[in-house]
Amino acid sequence: MNYKLIINRLGKLLIIEAAALSLSLFVSMIYLQDDSDAFLFSTVITLAVGVLMSFVTPEKREIYSRDGFALVGLGWILVSLFGATPYIFSGVLPSFADALFESVSGFSTTGASVILDVSAVPNGVIFWRALTNWMGGMGFLVLMIAILSERGAAFHIMKAESPGPAPDKFIPKIGAVAKVLYAIYSAMTVLEIIALLAGGMDVFDAVIHSLSTASTGGFSNKILSVGEYQNPYFEIVITFFMLAFAVNFSLYYPMLKGSYKQFFRDEEFKLFVSAVAIAIILITIDILPLYAPGEAARRSAFQVATAVSTTGFSSADFNQWPGFSQAILVFLMFWGGCAGSTSGGIKYLRFALLAKHARKEAGKIIHPRSVSPVKLNGKLVSDELLSAMSAFFFLYFIILGGAALIVSLDGYDLISTVTAVIVSISNIGPGLGV
Repeated sequence: MNYKLIINRLGKLLIIEAAALSLSLFVSMIYLQDDSDAFLFSTVITLAVGVLMSFVTPEKREIYSRDGFALVGLGWILVSLFGATPYIFSGVLPSFADALFESVSGFSTTGASVILDVSAVPNGVIFWRALTNWMGGMGFLVLMIAILSERGAAFHIMKAESPGPAPDKFIPKIGAVAKVLYAIYSAMTVLEIIALLAGGMDVFDAVIHSLSTASTGGFSNKILSVGEYQNPYFEIVITFFMLAFAVNFSLYYPMLKGSYKQFFRDEEFKLFVSAVAIAIILITIDILPLYAPGEAARRSAFQVATAVSTTGFSSADFNQWPGFSQAILVFLMFWGGCAGSTSGGIKYLRFALLAKHARKEAGKIIHPRSVSPVKLNGKLVSDELLSAMSAFFFLYFIILGGAALIVSLDGYDLISTVTAVIVSISNIGPGLGV
């Protein structure tokens, strides 16, 4: 393990976080609220520790797979710890446990919150919450690669950070991939801000909701989330962008080059679109007794988008919806979005590969000597990847079951307990029940 190099890179990561904290300090100074000192202290402390760690000079520049995973794991813990300081210093969440929860929820883009009244929170802290969502959406370590142009560590960091079975390398250099991803990510965020402003949303609100949509994090500065506006235009815009950010970003790059064929050839994208369309239709029919047809379709589309993208915004209290609709939403939370997107969940690519692998194994029962390789988008899928995917499913459900047992000790009902675990592991936020 190259400890000195890991410490050095973690120091650079904290320096980037300090820059983000200083941006929140700027926002707090604009609104002249009482959280400026909190961000000043947080920025200075984070920067000082980051600079000290970056002074550690590694003897070797090589970094291997285990170093990459250690850097990602420790990096997320470190940025979450320092990301909790503004909540503590501002007095918004004086409890360390609460502040750490809010910080982890932000950077992991889960969007669950222990702040009961966001309307009473200073704008600087609200902006920091949304910014942690945005930075965590594409991956804080990927941001480091894009800014610092990491070379030796780039592949192993991307492999450890990749939100899917394998990082999609659509241009030769990993560092260049990171920059392209963040350029697309930033451009789409700006487009959403413009679209919301065009509908009359306040500038600050538009920025907060766009940052949280882009990351599929779901932090809102409204107590009732997007539903507080009761504005169909806002819901339609946010629905569109939630789905857009749940699509594999590697599909957007060829589109920028003028090629649209890859979108419609990609098996995962077709499965994703089909599942979303079917879910919207079924839920719309199911909730028709509660709403007018147009409103039912709009609310169905919004909740399907927020569940499948694991964003966690809400436009209606789906706890009041029929059990059939709730069941569909829970399944969508499990599935999540596409690999290579900012969404959480298991990912459609893994389910597609699992189905193909299951069909292959079932075929062997009837024809033991048959050779039927698993292919995705016309390319052969290695046995190594299929084995890793199977291990992922096993670990996911073992952790899910174990966590549900632990949380059940609190004594809440089964629905509340199980969905609380599902929405935490899948990075969604709001669940069912209490």
